[in-house]
Amino acid sequence: MINIAVLGYGTVGSGVVEVINTNHESINKRAGDEINIKYVLDLRDFPGDPVEKILVHDYEVIVNDPEVDIVVEVMGGIEPAYTFVKRALQAGKSVSTSNKALVAKHGSELMEIAKEKNINFLFEASCGGGIPIIRALNSSLTADEIDEITGILNGTTNYMLYKMSTENCDFDTVLKEAQAKGYAEADPTADVGGADACRKIAILSSLAYGKFLNYEDIYTEGITKITPADMEYAKELGMTIKLLATSRRIGDSFYAMVAPFLVGQSSPLYSVNDVFNAVFVHGNVLGDAMFYGSGAGKLPTASAVVADVVDEAKHLHRNIMTNWSSYALKLMDMDEVEGRFFVRVSDTTMDEVEKAFGDVQTIEPDDLPDEFGFITPVMKQAEYYEKISKLTGKVLAMIRVKD
Repeated sequence: MINIAVLGYGTVGSGVVEVINTNHESINKRAGDEINIKYVLDLRDFPGDPVEKILVHDYEVIVNDPEVDIVVEVMGGIEPAYTFVKRALQAGKSVSTSNKALVAKHGSELMEIAKEKNINFLFEASCGGGIPIIRALNSSLTADEIDEITGILNGTTNYMLYKMSTENCDFDTVLKEAQAKGYAEADPTADVGGADACRKIAILSSLAYGKFLNYEDIYTEGITKITPADMEYAKELGMTIKLLATSRRIGDSFYAMVAPFLVGQSSPLYSVNDVFNAVFVHGNVLGDAMFYGSGAGKLPTASAVVADVVDEAKHLHRNIMTNWSSYALKLMDMDEVEGRFFVRVSDTTMDEVEKAFGDVQTIEPDDLPDEFGFITPVMKQAEYYEKISKLTGKVLAMIRVKD
């Protein structure tokens, strides 16, 4: 029997218990042993819930019990999750977590402890919910040199942008709807500001490129400035707007960013709508691949957590190698990154625009007679800002274009 302890009995924690109880036989078969939930840790009581029998309020009970083999951390946040996870690993217990904030900030240190103790620290559910992208990067794609990862990694913002596009709603309206449906938190800042997607692309990039990418180094924009007018232009162009988290290898250099992008119909990410997530990967041997699925939610996330528990049960005293080192991945200056830019302007003329940018693709929606838009040729970001300075006071919005 393999005993596990679940830290946190919220949405994901209760999902982990449900998944293990519902699929008990098949999970045990795949693990090669019986998975037994010995403890659930939470500060609250749950009268009438069967979990009462195994509920504890004191972490010391878990960390000091030599019979606990695996700890599942689904509390969220940095503390006390970091302290609890670190102590569990130091006590020789493998850990499975869905906590992207923890992995993004302390992943290198925690994986190093697991390696020293010949146990495992796994975090499939930290990126993309139920999408098995980390397992793919860690094993299936190890023959490839990955040179790009681009993903829709936040279900809340994808849902909001989809609603804005299809129902012509403004940002505040769709945010309230997302909160009412439980897709957005009461404080949605991490989602709509891009921080959630930023942490996830940092984790994926660290695995793909074999060096630690600090999320604090990643240029990040959210979706708070996207308007129905922007969506009108996207429709005119036959495109849509997505919040993309992306990292790329350019020769020996790398860049990473999170920002809204105009995405065309030739991109596999164009059709990823509602609360779904997707991760596009390009490798030098594989070429293009995309991983798609439910990016959030109780059971998809819990399913990914339990998959890690099964892996750890099968490798109880054997460390699973990961392509992630503590050496820092240095990013190129964003001013050096090339791309195309969609710009909305008013109180100016095409002559002024062409004087600044040369030949551009113009868009003039009938519903927006007092302005027009244009897409620049490919240029470095520094060159864009230099040229756009000639139109100071006339720019309404800028959105990057995904090629």
